[in-house]
Amino acid sequence: MIEFRNVHKSFGGRPVLQGIDLEAKAGEVLFIIGTSGVGKSVTIKHLIGLLRVDAGEIWFDDKRIDKLSEREMYPIRKRIGMVFQHSTLFDSLTLAENVALPLRKHKRMRQRDALAEARTRLATVGLGDYSDRFPAELGDGMRKRAAIARTLTLDPDVALFDEPTTGLDPVSARRIDALIRELSDRRGMTSIVVSHDITSIFSIADRIAFIYSGRVHAFGTPDDIRSSADPVVEQFITGRPEGPMETPGF
Repeated sequence: MIEFRNVHKSFGGRPVLQGIDLEAKAGEVLFIIGTSGVGKSVTIKHLIGLLRVDAGEIWFDDKRIDKLSEREMYPIRKRIGMVFQHSTLFDSLTLAENVALPLRKHKRMRQRDALAEARTRLATVGLGDYSDRFPAELGDGMRKRAAIARTLTLDPDVALFDEPTTGLDPVSARRIDALIRELSDRRGMTSIVVSHDITSIFSIADRIAFIYSGRVHAFGTPDDIRSSADPVVEQFITGRPEGPMETPGF
């Protein structure tokens, strides 16, 4: 469904991605993991055109998308939604009004109908009773769930999650994990999750891509990664400070 072929990306002459080869299958939960700054978020931002490759190719449903114009990316962005690390909700709008925005813009729904649909969407993420609350009235985990509901209003085929549990307490983090797994199972949606949350990685992933030195260093099921004898992978999983792990600046 999604394929990166030898993708390169540099910033200010400093290489970050140095030949990423990666595939995501329809309906799976794929985690992209690695130390901070190795290019995990950089990788997924290419899928919606927020970043453009320096070299290589990106394919989505047998169509090459890395060379599409901004206008040509519009239909791709309707099929690939992204939940950013910070919820990016509008503080001056209620949760229902936030979720209704893409419905009004892209589906041309009337305000009343969009709000009704938004409340239904919020109920699917456990926020039906909070539709008329403002983001500032809620905790980080609830705001994250509202951001997920907003991303899913266009019923994308793929959802990208950038560090969805960062900054959350353990209970809220596990609720987000369960929601991602449930949405993929129930809707058949492909979920690509950038994370360094070990609990999340090994509880809901179907497959895991470990990025190191700008490439996919290891790729497989949770059991494959957990049992890997590779010292770089083992260091990340166990958290031991020994070994050659890099500390890049991106």
